[in-house]
Amino acid sequence: MKLSRIAVLGGGPGGLYAARLLKLSHPDADVVVYEQGSPDTTFGFGVGLASRTQRNLREADPASLAAIVDVSHPHEMSMKVGDDVARLSHGELLAIARTTLLEVLQQHAADAGVRLEFGQRRAVGELDAELVVAADGVNSVTRTESAADFRPHISTGGGLYLWCGTDFALPSAIFTPVSTEHGTFVAHAYPYAADRSTFLIETDEDTWRNAGFDVSTEKTGAVDSDETSLRYLENAFAHTLGGHRLIGNRTRWMRFRTVTCEQWHSGNVVLIGDAAHTAHYSIGSGTKLAMEDAIALDRAVGEAATLGEALRAYEAARRPGVEYLQSIATRSELWWESFPYRADIPVDQLMIAYMTRAGKVGLDRFMASAPDIATRGLADFAGVAQARVPEDGLTDWVLARPLDRHGLSFPRRAAPESLRHEPGTEVLTVDLLSAWGDEADDVVARSTGAAVLWVTGSGNRDAVLTRLDLGERLRRETGAVVVVEAPAHAAGDLAAGLVSLRTDLVSITDAVGRDSESEVVRTAAV
Repeated sequence: MKLSRIAVLGGGPGGLYAARLLKLSHPDADVVVYEQGSPDTTFGFGVGLASRTQRNLREADPASLAAIVDVSHPHEMSMKVGDDVARLSHGELLAIARTTLLEVLQQHAADAGVRLEFGQRRAVGELDAELVVAADGVNSVTRTESAADFRPHISTGGGLYLWCGTDFALPSAIFTPVSTEHGTFVAHAYPYAADRSTFLIETDEDTWRNAGFDVSTEKTGAVDSDETSLRYLENAFAHTLGGHRLIGNRTRWMRFRTVTCEQWHSGNVVLIGDAAHTAHYSIGSGTKLAMEDAIALDRAVGEAATLGEALRAYEAARRPGVEYLQSIATRSELWWESFPYRADIPVDQLMIAYMTRAGKVGLDRFMASAPDIATRGLADFAGVAQARVPEDGLTDWVLARPLDRHGLSFPRRAAPESLRHEPGTEVLTVDLLSAWGDEADDVVARSTGAAVLWVTGSGNRDAVLTRLDLGERLRRETGAVVVVEAPAHAAGDLAAGLVSLRTDLVSITDAVGRDSESEVVRTAAV
Protein backbone atom coordinates (compact mmCIF):
# COMPACT_ATOMS: atom_id res chain seq x y z
CA MET A 1 0.00 0.00 0.00
CA LYS A 2 1.24 3.46 -0.92
CA LEU A 3 -0.01 6.68 0.63
CA SER A 4 0.15 10.14 -0.91
CA ARG A 5 -0.93 12.39 2.00
CA ILE A 6 0.08 11.81 5.62
CA ALA A 7 -0.48 14.23 8.51
CA VAL A 8 1.15 13.95 11.92
CA LEU A 9 -0.32 15.85 14.87
CA GLY A 10 2.40 16.58 17.43
CA GLY A 11 6.08 17.39 17.01
CA GLY A 12 7.48 15.36 19.90
CA PRO A 13 9.93 12.48 19.42
CA GLY A 14 7.23 9.97 18.43
CA GLY A 15 5.58 12.25 15.88
CA LEU A 16 8.83 13.38 14.27
CA TYR A 17 10.19 9.85 14.10
CA ALA A 18 6.97 8.50 12.61
CA ALA A 19 6.98 11.27 10.01
CA ARG A 20 10.55 10.49 8.95
CA LEU A 21 9.99 6.74 8.70
CA LEU A 22 6.75 7.15 6.75
CA LYS A 23 8.37 9.63 4.36
CA LEU A 24 11.29 7.29 3.77
CA SER A 25 8.81 4.49 3.02
CA HIS A 26 6.60 6.77 0.87
CA PRO A 27 9.04 9.18 -0.81
CA ASP A 28 6.36 10.60 -3.13
CA ALA A 29 3.92 11.32 -0.33
CA ASP A 30 3.27 14.72 1.21
CA VAL A 31 4.11 14.18 4.88
CA VAL A 32 3.43 17.09 7.23
CA VAL A 33 4.01 17.49 10.98
CA TYR A 34 1.79 20.02 12.73
CA GLU A 35 3.14 21.23 16.08
CA GLN A 36 1.39 23.95 18.03
CA GLY A 37 4.62 25.09 19.76
CA SER A 38 7.72 26.66 18.25
CA PRO A 39 10.69 24.53 17.10
CA ASP A 40 12.75 25.36 20.19
CA THR A 41 9.99 25.18 22.80
CA THR A 42 9.88 22.11 24.98
CA PHE A 43 9.36 21.18 28.59
CA GLY A 44 11.39 18.73 30.57
CA PHE A 45 15.09 18.02 30.73
CA GLY A 46 16.74 14.74 29.75
CA VAL A 47 15.47 11.64 27.96
CA GLY A 48 16.93 8.19 28.60
CA LEU A 49 17.57 5.54 25.95
CA ALA A 50 18.21 1.98 27.11
CA SER A 51 20.31 -0.46 25.11
CA ARG A 52 17.36 -2.42 23.69
CA THR A 53 15.69 0.80 22.53
CA GLN A 54 18.91 1.79 20.78
CA ARG A 55 18.99 -1.57 18.98
CA ASN A 56 15.41 -1.14 17.79
CA LEU A 57 16.08 2.39 16.54
CA ARG A 58 19.27 1.27 14.81
CA GLU A 59 17.44 -1.45 12.91
CA ALA A 60 14.69 0.95 11.84
CA ASP A 61 16.84 3.94 10.87
CA PRO A 62 20.59 3.76 11.56
CA ALA A 63 21.26 7.32 10.39
CA SER A 64 19.04 9.07 12.91
CA LEU A 65 20.15 6.75 15.72
CA ALA A 66 23.80 7.49 14.98
CA ALA A 67 23.07 11.22 15.14
CA ILE A 68 21.28 10.77 18.48
CA VAL A 69 24.14 8.74 19.96
CA ASP A 70 26.69 11.35 18.84
CA VAL A 71 25.10 13.99 21.07
CA SER A 72 24.05 11.73 23.95
CA HIS A 73 25.65 11.30 27.36
CA PRO A 74 26.53 7.78 28.62
CA HIS A 75 26.13 7.00 32.28
CA GLU A 76 25.93 4.26 34.89
CA MET A 77 23.32 3.77 37.59
CA SER A 78 23.56 3.88 41.37
CA MET A 79 21.44 3.86 44.50
CA LYS A 80 22.42 5.82 47.59
CA VAL A 81 20.91 5.53 51.06
CA GLY A 82 22.67 7.66 53.64
CA ASP A 83 26.40 7.27 52.98
CA ASP A 84 26.05 3.85 51.38
CA VAL A 85 26.13 3.54 47.59
CA ALA A 86 25.47 0.61 45.26
CA ARG A 87 26.83 1.38 41.81
CA LEU A 88 25.60 -0.62 38.84
CA SER A 89 27.91 -0.57 35.81
CA HIS A 90 25.94 -0.38 32.60
CA GLY A 91 27.90 0.92 29.62
CA GLU A 92 24.93 1.15 27.24
CA LEU A 93 22.72 3.63 29.12
CA LEU A 94 22.41 6.93 27.29
CA ALA A 95 20.62 10.17 28.05
CA ILE A 96 20.06 13.20 25.84
CA ALA A 97 18.57 16.64 26.40
CA ARG A 98 15.00 16.64 25.17
CA THR A 99 15.71 19.85 23.23
CA THR A 100 18.71 18.21 21.55
CA LEU A 101 16.73 15.08 20.69
CA LEU A 102 14.02 17.21 19.08
CA GLU A 103 16.62 19.16 17.09
CA VAL A 104 18.10 15.92 15.74
CA LEU A 105 14.71 14.47 14.86
CA GLN A 106 13.48 17.73 13.31
CA GLN A 107 16.58 17.88 11.11
CA HIS A 108 16.31 14.26 10.03
CA ALA A 109 12.61 14.59 9.31
CA ALA A 110 13.28 17.68 7.19
CA ASP A 111 16.20 15.94 5.43
CA ALA A 112 13.83 13.14 4.45
CA GLY A 113 11.42 15.67 2.93
CA VAL A 114 8.90 16.05 5.76
CA ARG A 115 7.25 19.48 6.03
CA LEU A 116 7.31 20.87 9.56
CA GLU A 117 4.66 23.43 10.41
CA PHE A 118 4.98 25.04 13.84
CA GLY A 119 2.84 27.43 15.80
CA GLN A 120 -0.55 26.10 14.79
CA ARG A 121 -3.04 23.69 16.31
CA ARG A 122 -4.80 21.52 13.75
CA ALA A 123 -7.78 19.25 14.30
CA VAL A 124 -8.40 15.98 12.49
CA GLY A 125 -11.44 17.40 10.68
CA GLU A 126 -9.33 20.14 9.09
CA LEU A 127 -6.84 17.79 7.48
CA ASP A 128 -6.90 16.44 3.93
CA ALA A 129 -4.90 13.27 4.57
CA GLU A 130 -5.23 9.56 3.93
CA LEU A 131 -3.55 8.81 7.26
CA VAL A 132 -3.55 10.97 10.39
CA VAL A 133 -1.02 10.03 13.07
CA ALA A 134 -2.05 11.51 16.42
CA ALA A 135 1.12 11.92 18.46
CA ASP A 136 -0.29 14.74 20.56
CA GLY A 137 0.73 13.43 23.96
CA VAL A 138 -0.85 12.57 27.28
CA ASN A 139 -3.32 15.46 26.93
CA SER A 140 -4.24 14.36 23.41
CA VAL A 141 -6.99 16.51 21.93
CA THR A 142 -7.48 13.90 19.22
CA ARG A 143 -8.15 11.18 21.79
CA THR A 144 -10.50 13.43 23.74
CA GLU A 145 -12.49 14.57 20.71
CA SER A 146 -13.00 10.97 19.56
CA ALA A 147 -13.33 9.39 23.00
CA ALA A 148 -16.35 7.39 21.89
CA ASP A 149 -14.14 5.59 19.35
CA PHE A 150 -10.90 5.25 21.33
CA ARG A 151 -12.63 4.64 24.69
CA PRO A 152 -9.80 5.91 26.90
CA HIS A 153 -9.36 5.14 30.57
CA ILE A 154 -7.23 7.43 32.73
CA SER A 155 -6.20 6.63 36.30
CA THR A 156 -4.22 8.88 38.61
CA GLY A 157 -1.48 7.77 40.99
CA GLY A 158 -1.45 8.54 44.69
CA GLY A 159 2.05 10.03 44.87
CA LEU A 160 3.24 13.42 43.68
CA TYR A 161 6.31 14.26 41.62
CA LEU A 162 7.98 17.15 39.87
CA TRP A 163 10.60 17.45 37.12
CA CYS A 164 13.53 19.79 37.53
CA GLY A 165 17.20 19.89 36.62
CA THR A 166 20.58 21.21 37.64
CA ASP A 167 23.62 22.76 35.97
CA PHE A 168 26.18 19.98 36.42
CA ALA A 169 26.58 16.37 35.35
CA LEU A 170 26.11 13.80 38.07
CA PRO A 171 28.74 11.04 38.00
CA SER A 172 25.96 8.50 37.34
CA ALA A 173 22.23 8.09 37.47
CA ILE A 174 21.19 7.93 41.10
CA PHE A 175 18.17 6.97 43.15
CA THR A 176 18.39 8.48 46.60
CA PRO A 177 15.94 9.26 49.42
CA VAL A 178 16.23 12.08 51.94
CA SER A 179 14.30 12.40 55.18
CA THR A 180 13.16 15.82 56.34
CA GLU A 181 11.08 17.04 59.24
CA HIS A 182 8.06 16.77 56.95
CA GLY A 183 8.67 13.30 55.54
CA THR A 184 10.64 11.48 52.84
CA PHE A 185 11.47 12.64 49.31
CA VAL A 186 13.10 10.41 46.70
CA ALA A 187 15.14 11.66 43.74
CA HIS A 188 15.50 9.90 40.41
CA ALA A 189 18.36 11.82 38.81
CA TYR A 190 20.70 11.28 35.87
CA PRO A 191 23.18 13.26 33.75
CA TYR A 192 22.18 14.03 30.17
CA ALA A 193 24.93 16.45 29.09
CA ALA A 194 28.37 17.53 30.24
CA ASP A 195 26.81 20.30 32.32
CA ARG A 196 23.24 19.17 32.96
CA SER A 197 21.30 16.56 34.94
CA THR A 198 17.64 15.73 35.30
CA PHE A 199 16.18 15.64 38.79
CA LEU A 200 12.80 14.01 39.25
CA ILE A 201 11.66 14.15 42.86
CA GLU A 202 8.64 12.37 44.30
CA THR A 203 6.89 12.08 47.63
CA ASP A 204 3.65 10.99 49.27
CA GLU A 205 0.67 13.26 49.81
CA ASP A 206 1.11 13.59 53.58
CA THR A 207 4.71 14.78 53.18
CA TRP A 208 3.69 17.10 50.35
CA ARG A 209 1.05 18.72 52.53
CA ASN A 210 3.24 18.78 55.64
CA ALA A 211 5.86 20.76 53.70
CA GLY A 212 3.22 23.25 52.53
CA PHE A 213 3.50 22.29 48.90
CA ASP A 214 -0.25 22.08 48.46
CA VAL A 215 -0.21 25.85 49.05
CA SER A 216 2.80 26.55 46.82
CA THR A 217 1.27 24.43 44.03
CA GLU A 218 -1.94 26.43 44.16
CA LYS A 219 0.02 29.70 44.00
CA THR A 220 2.17 28.66 41.02
CA GLY A 221 1.01 30.01 37.67
CA ALA A 222 0.44 27.73 34.70
CA VAL A 223 3.66 28.79 32.93
CA ASP A 224 5.74 29.27 36.10
CA SER A 225 7.80 27.00 38.33
CA ASP A 226 7.14 26.29 41.98
CA GLU A 227 10.12 28.18 43.38
CA THR A 228 9.13 27.45 46.98
CA SER A 229 9.42 23.70 46.36
CA LEU A 230 12.62 24.06 44.34
CA ARG A 231 14.41 26.00 47.08
CA TYR A 232 13.23 23.55 49.77
CA LEU A 233 14.32 20.51 47.73
CA GLU A 234 17.60 22.17 46.82
CA ASN A 235 18.39 22.27 50.52
CA ALA A 236 17.07 18.74 51.18
CA PHE A 237 19.28 17.25 48.44
CA ALA A 238 22.25 19.56 49.07
CA HIS A 239 24.66 16.64 49.51
CA THR A 240 23.75 15.10 46.14
CA LEU A 241 23.69 18.50 44.43
CA GLY A 242 27.09 19.52 45.79
CA GLY A 243 26.13 23.16 46.13
CA HIS A 244 24.40 23.45 42.74
CA ARG A 245 20.90 24.86 42.32
CA LEU A 246 17.78 23.16 41.04
CA ILE A 247 16.44 24.58 37.79
CA GLY A 248 12.76 24.71 36.92
CA ASN A 249 10.96 24.65 33.58
CA ARG A 250 7.24 24.96 34.26
CA THR A 251 8.09 22.78 37.25
CA ARG A 252 5.16 21.97 39.49
CA TRP A 253 3.90 18.99 41.48
CA MET A 254 1.83 16.49 39.51
CA ARG A 255 0.25 13.08 39.91
CA PHE A 256 1.10 10.49 37.29
CA ARG A 257 -1.72 9.62 34.91
CA THR A 258 -1.87 6.16 33.39
CA VAL A 259 -3.62 6.25 30.01
CA THR A 260 -5.03 3.17 28.32
CA CYS A 261 -7.36 3.00 25.31
CA GLU A 262 -9.63 0.17 24.26
CA GLN A 263 -8.82 1.01 20.65
CA TRP A 264 -5.87 2.89 19.15
CA HIS A 265 -7.32 3.66 15.73
CA SER A 266 -10.55 4.94 14.24
CA GLY A 267 -11.11 5.41 10.53
CA ASN A 268 -7.91 6.90 9.13
CA VAL A 269 -6.69 8.18 12.53
CA VAL A 270 -4.21 6.29 14.69
CA LEU A 271 -2.82 7.10 18.13
CA ILE A 272 0.83 6.61 19.06
CA GLY A 273 2.88 7.27 22.17
CA ASP A 274 1.35 8.92 25.22
CA ALA A 275 -1.81 9.69 23.26
CA ALA A 276 -2.53 5.94 23.26
CA HIS A 277 -0.78 4.78 26.44
CA THR A 278 1.51 5.93 29.21
CA ALA A 279 4.05 4.05 31.33
CA HIS A 280 5.33 5.34 34.66
CA TYR A 281 8.50 7.43 34.52
CA SER A 282 10.34 5.02 36.85
CA ILE A 283 10.80 2.57 33.97
CA GLY A 284 11.86 5.36 31.59
CA SER A 285 9.82 4.18 28.62
CA GLY A 286 7.71 7.11 27.40
CA THR A 287 9.95 8.17 24.52
CA LYS A 288 10.90 4.56 23.84
CA LEU A 289 7.28 3.48 23.46
CA ALA A 290 6.41 6.39 21.18
CA MET A 291 9.34 5.80 18.83
CA GLU A 292 8.79 2.04 18.77
CA ASP A 293 5.10 2.69 17.99
CA ALA A 294 6.33 4.69 15.00
CA ILE A 295 8.48 1.78 13.83
CA ALA A 296 5.58 -0.67 14.09
CA LEU A 297 3.17 1.70 12.35
CA ASP A 298 5.54 2.28 9.43
CA ARG A 299 6.11 -1.46 9.07
CA ALA A 300 2.37 -2.25 9.17
CA VAL A 301 1.54 0.39 6.56
CA GLY A 302 4.28 -0.93 4.29
CA GLU A 303 3.10 -4.53 4.51
CA ALA A 304 -0.69 -4.15 4.38
CA ALA A 305 -2.96 -3.98 1.35
CA THR A 306 -5.36 -1.46 2.90
CA LEU A 307 -5.15 1.23 5.57
CA GLY A 308 -7.68 -0.53 7.79
CA GLU A 309 -5.65 -3.71 7.63
CA ALA A 310 -2.49 -1.75 8.43
CA LEU A 311 -3.91 -0.04 11.49
CA ARG A 312 -5.31 -3.29 12.84
CA ALA A 313 -1.95 -4.97 12.29
CA TYR A 314 -0.12 -2.10 14.02
CA GLU A 315 -2.32 -2.33 17.09
CA ALA A 316 -2.14 -6.14 17.19
CA ALA A 317 1.65 -6.01 17.00
CA ARG A 318 2.16 -3.30 19.63
CA ARG A 319 -0.58 -3.81 22.19
CA PRO A 320 0.78 -6.96 23.93
CA GLY A 321 4.22 -5.42 24.51
CA VAL A 322 2.79 -2.10 25.60
CA GLU A 323 0.35 -3.70 28.04
CA TYR A 324 3.18 -5.82 29.46
CA LEU A 325 5.29 -2.70 30.01
CA GLN A 326 2.33 -0.89 31.53
CA SER A 327 1.83 -3.74 34.02
CA ILE A 328 5.51 -3.51 34.96
CA ALA A 329 5.23 0.27 35.17
CA THR A 330 2.25 0.07 37.51
CA ARG A 331 4.12 -2.21 39.90
CA SER A 332 7.15 0.08 39.69
CA GLU A 333 4.99 3.13 40.39
CA LEU A 334 3.54 1.54 43.53
CA TRP A 335 7.00 0.40 44.64
CA TRP A 336 8.35 3.93 44.44
CA GLU A 337 5.28 5.43 46.09
CA SER A 338 5.96 3.13 49.05
CA PHE A 339 9.74 3.54 48.95
CA PRO A 340 10.10 4.95 52.52
CA TYR A 341 9.11 1.45 53.73
CA ARG A 342 12.50 0.21 52.62
CA ALA A 343 14.94 2.84 53.90
CA ASP A 344 16.17 0.34 56.52
CA ILE A 345 17.29 -2.27 53.94
CA PRO A 346 21.08 -2.43 53.27
CA VAL A 347 21.76 -0.62 50.01
CA ASP A 348 22.95 -3.64 47.97
CA GLN A 349 19.97 -5.70 49.10
CA LEU A 350 17.77 -2.69 48.30
CA MET A 351 19.22 -2.60 44.78
CA ILE A 352 18.12 -6.23 44.37
CA ALA A 353 14.66 -5.27 45.60
CA TYR A 354 14.61 -2.42 43.06
CA MET A 355 15.74 -4.55 40.14
CA THR A 356 13.24 -7.34 40.91
CA ARG A 357 10.37 -5.03 41.96
CA ALA A 358 8.18 -5.74 38.93
CA GLY A 359 9.14 -9.30 38.05
CA LYS A 360 11.10 -8.37 34.93
CA VAL A 361 14.52 -9.27 36.33
CA GLY A 362 15.21 -12.38 38.41
CA LEU A 363 18.04 -13.14 40.81
CA ASP A 364 20.11 -15.21 38.39
CA ARG A 365 19.87 -12.57 35.67
CA PHE A 366 20.87 -9.83 38.10
CA MET A 367 23.79 -11.90 39.38
CA ALA A 368 25.01 -12.34 35.79
CA SER A 369 24.84 -8.59 35.07
CA ALA A 370 25.96 -7.20 38.46
CA PRO A 371 27.76 -9.94 40.43
CA ASP A 372 29.36 -7.63 42.99
CA ILE A 373 26.11 -5.95 44.05
CA ALA A 374 24.13 -9.19 43.90
CA THR A 375 26.69 -11.03 46.02
CA ARG A 376 26.80 -8.31 48.67
CA GLY A 377 23.00 -8.00 48.72
CA LEU A 378 22.47 -11.75 49.04
CA ALA A 379 25.09 -11.91 51.80
CA ASP A 380 23.23 -9.15 53.67
CA PHE A 381 19.96 -11.03 53.27
CA ALA A 382 21.40 -14.31 54.53
CA GLY A 383 23.72 -12.86 57.17
CA VAL A 384 26.72 -14.73 55.75
CA ALA A 385 30.11 -13.87 54.31
CA GLN A 386 30.13 -12.95 50.63
CA ALA A 387 32.32 -15.96 49.87
CA ARG A 388 29.42 -18.22 50.83
CA VAL A 389 27.10 -16.82 48.15
CA PRO A 390 27.04 -19.05 45.03
CA GLU A 391 27.18 -17.70 41.49
CA ASP A 392 24.22 -19.76 40.27
CA GLY A 393 21.41 -21.88 41.62
CA LEU A 394 20.29 -18.88 43.62
CA THR A 395 16.63 -19.86 43.99
CA ASP A 396 17.52 -23.11 45.76
CA TRP A 397 20.18 -21.34 47.84
CA VAL A 398 17.76 -18.65 49.01
CA LEU A 399 15.08 -21.21 49.88
CA ALA A 400 17.64 -23.11 51.98
CA ARG A 401 18.40 -20.11 54.26
CA PRO A 402 17.17 -20.34 57.86
CA LEU A 403 14.91 -17.75 59.50
CA ASP A 404 14.57 -16.51 63.07
CA ARG A 405 11.81 -13.95 63.53
CA HIS A 406 9.39 -13.03 66.31
CA GLY A 407 10.11 -16.10 68.42
CA LEU A 408 9.88 -18.56 65.54
CA SER A 409 12.80 -20.43 64.00
CA PHE A 410 12.75 -22.22 60.65
CA PRO A 411 15.60 -24.29 59.18
CA ARG A 412 14.76 -23.07 55.67
CA ARG A 413 12.46 -20.62 53.90
CA ALA A 414 10.05 -23.23 52.55
CA ALA A 415 7.27 -23.22 55.16
CA PRO A 416 6.23 -26.61 56.55
CA GLU A 417 2.63 -27.57 55.77
CA SER A 418 2.02 -28.04 59.49
CA LEU A 419 2.50 -24.31 60.03
CA ARG A 420 -0.62 -23.64 57.98
CA HIS A 421 -2.71 -25.42 60.60
CA GLU A 422 -1.08 -23.96 63.74
CA PRO A 423 -3.49 -22.12 66.12
CA GLY A 424 -1.67 -18.80 65.60
CA THR A 425 -1.79 -18.96 61.81
CA GLU A 426 -4.38 -17.08 59.78
CA VAL A 427 -4.84 -18.13 56.14
CA LEU A 428 -5.66 -15.27 53.77
CA THR A 429 -7.02 -16.13 50.34
CA VAL A 430 -6.71 -12.90 48.39
CA ASP A 431 -7.66 -11.81 44.90
CA LEU A 432 -6.46 -8.22 44.62
CA LEU A 433 -5.53 -6.13 41.60
CA SER A 434 -3.11 -4.17 43.76
CA ALA A 435 -1.43 -4.46 47.16
CA TRP A 436 -2.31 -0.81 47.73
CA GLY A 437 -5.64 0.95 47.93
CA ASP A 438 -8.78 0.58 50.01
CA GLU A 439 -9.30 -3.15 49.47
CA ALA A 440 -5.71 -4.01 50.39
CA ASP A 441 -5.86 -1.59 53.34
CA ASP A 442 -8.86 -3.55 54.65
CA VAL A 443 -6.96 -6.85 54.37
CA VAL A 444 -4.02 -5.42 56.32
CA ALA A 445 -6.27 -3.89 58.98
CA ARG A 446 -8.15 -7.18 59.50
CA SER A 447 -4.92 -9.18 59.78
CA THR A 448 -3.40 -7.48 62.80
CA GLY A 449 -2.85 -9.82 65.73
CA ALA A 450 -1.99 -13.10 63.99
CA ALA A 451 1.41 -14.66 64.66
CA VAL A 452 1.62 -16.07 61.13
CA LEU A 453 -0.18 -14.91 57.98
CA TRP A 454 -0.34 -17.50 55.20
CA VAL A 455 -1.24 -15.68 51.97
CA THR A 456 -2.61 -17.73 49.09
CA GLY A 457 -4.69 -17.25 45.96
CA SER A 458 -4.57 -17.62 42.18
CA GLY A 459 -1.54 -19.23 40.59
CA ASN A 460 -1.16 -16.79 37.71
CA ARG A 461 1.99 -14.71 37.81
CA ASP A 462 0.37 -11.29 38.24
CA ALA A 463 -1.54 -12.60 41.25
CA VAL A 464 1.64 -14.06 42.74
CA LEU A 465 3.52 -10.77 42.33
CA THR A 466 0.63 -8.91 43.96
CA ARG A 467 0.65 -11.36 46.88
CA LEU A 468 4.35 -10.68 47.37
CA ASP A 469 3.68 -6.94 47.38
CA LEU A 470 0.91 -7.47 49.90
CA GLY A 471 3.23 -9.71 51.91
CA GLU A 472 5.68 -6.84 52.24
CA ARG A 473 2.95 -4.65 53.71
CA LEU A 474 1.72 -7.39 56.03
CA ARG A 475 5.13 -8.23 57.47
CA ARG A 476 5.90 -4.56 58.12
CA GLU A 477 2.49 -3.33 59.26
CA THR A 478 1.28 -6.30 61.31
CA GLY A 479 4.53 -7.74 62.64
CA ALA A 480 3.44 -11.25 61.67
CA VAL A 481 5.62 -13.87 60.05
CA VAL A 482 4.35 -13.94 56.45
CA VAL A 483 4.14 -16.95 54.15
CA VAL A 484 3.35 -16.42 50.46
CA GLU A 485 2.07 -19.47 48.61
CA ALA A 486 2.52 -19.98 44.84
CA PRO A 487 3.03 -22.72 42.24
CA ALA A 488 6.46 -24.04 41.29
CA HIS A 489 6.60 -21.90 38.15
CA ALA A 490 6.86 -18.84 40.42
CA ALA A 491 9.78 -20.17 42.48
CA GLY A 492 12.12 -17.52 41.07
CA ASP A 493 9.68 -14.74 41.97
CA LEU A 494 9.30 -16.19 45.46
CA ALA A 495 13.07 -16.28 45.96
CA ALA A 496 13.40 -12.65 44.82
CA GLY A 497 10.55 -11.78 47.19
CA LEU A 498 12.41 -13.36 50.10
CA VAL A 499 15.61 -11.45 49.39
CA SER A 500 13.62 -8.22 48.95
CA LEU A 501 11.78 -8.74 52.28
CA ARG A 502 8.39 -9.04 50.60
CA THR A 503 7.82 -12.24 52.54
CA ASP A 504 9.47 -14.26 55.32
CA LEU A 505 8.65 -17.76 54.10
CA VAL A 506 7.19 -19.32 50.98
CA SER A 507 5.05 -22.33 50.20
CA ILE A 508 5.43 -23.99 46.81
CA THR A 509 2.16 -25.75 46.12
CA ASP A 510 3.40 -28.42 43.71
CA ALA A 511 5.14 -31.54 44.96
CA VAL A 512 8.34 -30.09 43.54
CA GLY A 513 9.72 -27.75 46.17
CA ARG A 514 7.25 -28.39 49.02
CA ASP A 515 9.20 -29.29 52.11
CA SER A 516 6.84 -31.27 54.27
CA GLU A 517 9.68 -32.38 56.54
CA SER A 518 10.68 -28.87 57.65
CA GLU A 519 10.05 -28.14 61.28
CA VAL A 520 9.20 -24.97 63.13
CA VAL A 521 10.85 -24.37 66.47
CA ARG A 522 9.33 -21.88 68.92
CA THR A 523 12.01 -19.79 70.62
CA ALA A 524 12.22 -16.63 72.67
CA ALA A 525 11.14 -13.49 70.86
CA VAL A 526 13.87 -11.93 68.71
